[in-house]
Amino acid sequence: MNTWRIRRRLFLLMLFASTVAACSTAEAPTTSATGTATGTATNASSAAQVKVGAVWSLSGGAAAYGSPQKQATELAVEEINAKKLLGDRQLVVQIEDDAGDKQQAIAVFDKLINQDKVAAILGPTLSNSAKAADPQAQAAGIPVLAASNTASGIVEIGDFIFRASLPESVVIPNTIKTTQAALGYKKVAVLYGDDDVFTKSGYDVFRKTLTDQGIEVLTTETFKKGDTDFAPQLTKIKGLNPDAIIVSALAEEGANIMVQARQLGIPETVPFIGGNGFNSPKLAEIAGPAANGAISGAAWFVGSTTPGNSEFVQAFKAKYGSEPDQFAAQAYAAVYILANAIKTADSADPKAIQAALAQTKDLDTVLGKFSFDEQGDCLYAPVVQAMKDGQFTLFGS
Repeated sequence: MNTWRIRRRLFLLMLFASTVAACSTAEAPTTSATGTATGTATNASSAAQVKVGAVWSLSGGAAAYGSPQKQATELAVEEINAKKLLGDRQLVVQIEDDAGDKQQAIAVFDKLINQDKVAAILGPTLSNSAKAADPQAQAAGIPVLAASNTASGIVEIGDFIFRASLPESVVIPNTIKTTQAALGYKKVAVLYGDDDVFTKSGYDVFRKTLTDQGIEVLTTETFKKGDTDFAPQLTKIKGLNPDAIIVSALAEEGANIMVQARQLGIPETVPFIGGNGFNSPKLAEIAGPAANGAISGAAWFVGSTTPGNSEFVQAFKAKYGSEPDQFAAQAYAAVYILANAIKTADSADPKAIQAALAQTKDLDTVLGKFSFDEQGDCLYAPVVQAMKDGQFTLFGS
């Protein structure tokens, strides 16, 4: 073999190698999502199994909500398959991590719909991500059941989008009405994150409710996602001497606000009242004693007497060594609601599942007697919680 031929063969080998590498790069996942399948996973449903997706925030700033959702999902699937709720079919769940990032949520929705060929999707954890990713499922005709999206405009995306989590428009008015009647506050300060769909939507509901209730707002302060210094806003609030402080924030920022408020001398007689973001154990873990007395509206309470709730709490504690929170309860209920729709449809066809979901009425769940309204939003009663020594208790109990 002469030198020219050797050089030509080496060139062709290098060209082939670079082409393979380029293809590998192009086909690599665009996210760091990690899939976890319960059961024997395939890329589509079959006569023996129904495959659905679940998109939870398992990393990033919202992992405090997504991790218990993943645990509750796996527990519910194990129970459903053990009980043979779907007859001879097994429910298989492909769990993906969106990291609390809406672009990653779009990527994992695309994977679940077009690669894994799931029959339905649970999630995603955050409303921000839902607003970005749900339209893909709507366009593809894949039903989505949200378990923790509480902002406005979720089910309005389309008729394939359902919600098992009470929206802020239901929870917050009940919280203000209940606490104002008990505590008699007349003037408040408001603090909210203005660059997040969830916290902005919560603020909008707080603002309208406070106006409707005739409660004076002394000041409205804002912050950005990831902020850690709230001293300027809290110093101003302290000077106005409010009866209560209304906060629309996720748990980490809410906890830091409480810690800094008490450090600045805002007394415990001035309670913090928040939305759904306060309903995470992370609030007490981060804030410690500063979280004492924090009030929040909720969709579920650990001591609820709803059918199956005590069994759920005990099973969760036995499996994971800690009590479930609201986000675990909502995810657990969502899996059962979806499984009931699959059973009713007697099919893995997304359109049949969507039709069965829409007909869900008075279903016993750990959240209470559960129905969907005409738009796919959930119907059940909210509660009000207060933090006491690191534990959620029913407000006023």
